[in-house]
Amino acid sequence: MPPDVEAVAERVFTALSDPTRRAILAALAAGGPATATDLADRLPVTRQAIAKHLALLTDAGLVLAEPGERRRVRFRLRSAPMRVAQQYLAALARDWDGPLSALKDHLDRDPTG
Repeated sequence: MPPDVEAVAERVFTALSDPTRRAILAALAAGGPATATDLADRLPVTRQAIAKHLALLTDAGLVLAEPGERRRVRFRLRSAPMRVAQQYLAALARDWDGPLSALKDHLDRDPTG
């Protein structure tokens, strides 16, 4: 697996590790693009905290900052990094399937356990 795939996946997993960031992503998924102020109105978090979380989500590539009217920045979801993380997990699962299946077969054959 290319190292850049692992780096993208690591940034996504770090971003998803925080419940506030997951709530921000869910709010953007449900309501579409929004400003930090819009998100602070929807979530029990200050606008300043939202802005810090949005910076990390932007660095992870999960949201895109789009300049709007009157210097307001709207944030939109980006799915590409999430797909990379899903592919990383799928490859990891495939790597585990063989050894786990072999272990199961061995344990099923060996009556002593």
